[in-house]
Amino acid sequence: MCQPSPSGQHSLRLAPDRAVDVAKFLRDELSFDFLSNATGVDWPDKEIAEKVKVLHQVTKTVDGVEQTVEETRKRIEPGCLEAVYHLYSVALKQGPLTIRMRTANRTDQVELPSLTPIWRSAEFQEREIFDLFGIVFIGHPDCAGC
Repeated sequence: MCQPSPSGQHSLRLAPDRAVDVAKFLRDELSFDFLSNATGVDWPDKEIAEKVKVLHQVTKTVDGVEQTVEETRKRIEPGCLEAVYHLYSVALKQGPLTIRMRTANRTDQVELPSLTPIWRSAEFQEREIFDLFGIVFIGHPDCAGC
């Protein structure tokens, strides 16, 4: 899924269960042969306020003026951890292509597939992401017991 960012740079957010297949396609079919860097992002829980349509209108008098009141409900959107990779095609002189993967949450479901088997340069950087953010990369050479 292509998603814009505040900086105007687009990225691909990959489903963790398909990430290795997509990474192989990017490397083998589209010639993205160089992973320049990888980093992590910690997305905290976010409070979302949503206006809800009510079946019957509620009115309220404010300063002598009757106004229709909309009901607002708040919900918490749980946070997650994210691994972000920047790819280049040296052969085709293209890039960067940014790909991202998100964990299910920030506490106990923090596993993502390692992209080290696809791009060797991910090895040390994924290790740093593990040390700094706690993302466990399944299939990583340093992942003991994964």
